[in-house]
Amino acid sequence: MTKVLVDGKEIDVPPEYTLLQACEQAGAEIPRFCFHERLSIAGNCRMCLIEVKGGPPKPQASCAMSVRDLRPGPNGEPPAMFTNTPMVKKAREGVMEFLLINHPLDCPICDQGGECDLQDQAMAFGVDSSRYGENKRAVEDKYIGPLVKTSMNRCIHCTRCVRFTAEVAGTGDMGAIGRGEDMEITTYLESAMTSELQGNIADLCPVGALLPAPQSFRARSWELQKTQTIDVMDAVGSAIRVDTRGREVMRILPRVNEAVNEEWISDKTRQIVDGLKTQRLDRPYLRENGKLRPATWQEAFAAIAAKVKATPPARIGAIAGDLASVEEIFALKSLMESIGSPNVDGRQDGARLDPKLGRASYIFNATIAGIEDADALLIVGSNPRREAAVLNARIRKRFLRGAFPIGLIGEAADLTYAAQYLGAGPETLADVAAGKGFGDIFSKAKKPLVIVGQGALAREDGAAILALAARLGARDGWNGLCVLHTAAARVGALDLGFTPGAGGLDASAMAKGGVDVLFNLGADEIQIAPGPFVIYQGSHGDAGAHRADVILPGAAYTEKSGTWVNTEGRVQLGDRAAFPPGAAREDWAILRALSEAIGHKLPFDSLNALRVALYRAHPMFALVDAIPESPALDMAFLSTASPGKAAFANAVGDFYLTNPIARASAVMAQCSALARGRARQAAE
Repeated sequence: MTKVLVDGKEIDVPPEYTLLQACEQAGAEIPRFCFHERLSIAGNCRMCLIEVKGGPPKPQASCAMSVRDLRPGPNGEPPAMFTNTPMVKKAREGVMEFLLINHPLDCPICDQGGECDLQDQAMAFGVDSSRYGENKRAVEDKYIGPLVKTSMNRCIHCTRCVRFTAEVAGTGDMGAIGRGEDMEITTYLESAMTSELQGNIADLCPVGALLPAPQSFRARSWELQKTQTIDVMDAVGSAIRVDTRGREVMRILPRVNEAVNEEWISDKTRQIVDGLKTQRLDRPYLRENGKLRPATWQEAFAAIAAKVKATPPARIGAIAGDLASVEEIFALKSLMESIGSPNVDGRQDGARLDPKLGRASYIFNATIAGIEDADALLIVGSNPRREAAVLNARIRKRFLRGAFPIGLIGEAADLTYAAQYLGAGPETLADVAAGKGFGDIFSKAKKPLVIVGQGALAREDGAAILALAARLGARDGWNGLCVLHTAAARVGALDLGFTPGAGGLDASAMAKGGVDVLFNLGADEIQIAPGPFVIYQGSHGDAGAHRADVILPGAAYTEKSGTWVNTEGRVQLGDRAAFPPGAAREDWAILRALSEAIGHKLPFDSLNALRVALYRAHPMFALVDAIPESPALDMAFLSTASPGKAAFANAVGDFYLTNPIARASAVMAQCSALARGRARQAAE
């Protein structure tokens, strides 16, 4: 640590801190536009100027100078910095005046109004007049894709967007052309950006030059009610903020969570807002004479009760979908137990994961933040860029530090970082396990990661693949087995033991006609054959609703308070931001009312009572925002079978259309069409 003086206050800071960080550590406010803690230093806005005692007789850019560069006083006094001297005040006013020379007076019509760094800092550090009377510079707006709207007259060339796409996203979509006053920020030939994280540049932009296009001119920030919750578009569990006006969700923004998503979210997380209100189920439906008709709750419950009472328990089953919360899965499991049916499953994709092997066999054991501590990586049957875009950015962050060999087994893909393509199937994995080629490098790693995707696990030999990967990533005191899930509900369902009981059928067997009555809790990614009487409970009119005999309208994830467990096993609590439309209700409440109608009343009447029962049966779910400790993986219980020879196929084919909410979104459909077009051009 190094002692420094900031405005006369002595503090200890690490020598690698910038002067800006040191000043903020002391409580001083330093304005900035180009500096961002997660990006490289550009030092081109000059707004963060301070005075350094003993330095040159001019203001210093505090973002571009580190504490270790300072000189002590003549008698060994700590280096001194000043943030509020007349020199500093005059320098900042001058910088602000230059920034505003060409900035248009768009504040009344700019969507950034109320959240604009330039607006705030002009008030705090600028002056009340301008000495510039000439015409302002005009810049043509650019098309950079359907998610980000440009108004480049407002751009101040901070280059945050350029550095984000180059460093974090890894696509290098943005760049600068021209010099001096003719400099412009744009994409290559004004084409659409390709990153799955591109929406984050709108958050980074300190002015109104880059804005989220789908939310353009829809609301002002002060009109919105803000709710902190959790994302369920993938299994990462990104921390998000849902902004609502009345009953409508207006936008979704990231929250800072260093352990999970830092401060980034994927474009699917951000822009499925329109999908939350289209194709919604807002009333019960009952199928009569081959057609669905609107019904009352009493009619729907009566039809279900009659069917359940006439069916033996062994012929009744339940499947939980990818977006379900722990509370509703627990309620459904309790209902099935009271009926006496062992046919329950939360793995609609058929993944060979078994909670009987212990929690360490199906979570991302190294944790998402632990990626930064690893020294080698093997990706098996997965494309993290599509399956978990934010997690993929964390891998890239570790890759940029160097000394991080990466091997890929499965479908070849551009992962935004250099990876050695090893092969397509289990035979290549066996070669790595035998120490051949990349396996020799991997065996010398002290903290290796083996990321196993659902493309390697959702197949007949999935258990054998899992066993091989688990042994590859094992070291003394280190479990490098990292199962990358694609469904937000999957780990929670496995923790609850929502898998077939003794003699029970799995999801595939139930969907193929193994049961006569099937409770479908939002499972839209599995095809159910003709035959079973299907009760679909969900929020959108997707594939599951089309196959249903009775539809019970549920709440979307933004409309209920629920618990989800992310891919690393972290228990997370989401809060309700809006209310469900029409007659739709929270899913646990529907199951509670239905249980009474069929004669198996569940023992809770409120969400609090449900959670008391849940925590009593599974205490780990009370450890919110923590990863409950679990026993080490016992290799003796893993499969000893030999894997097959078929090549791995990635679980996610289209990043933008992975669930009912995304498929209901016109914005996601537009992004999907662009991605398919790029894929066709690349193939040609």
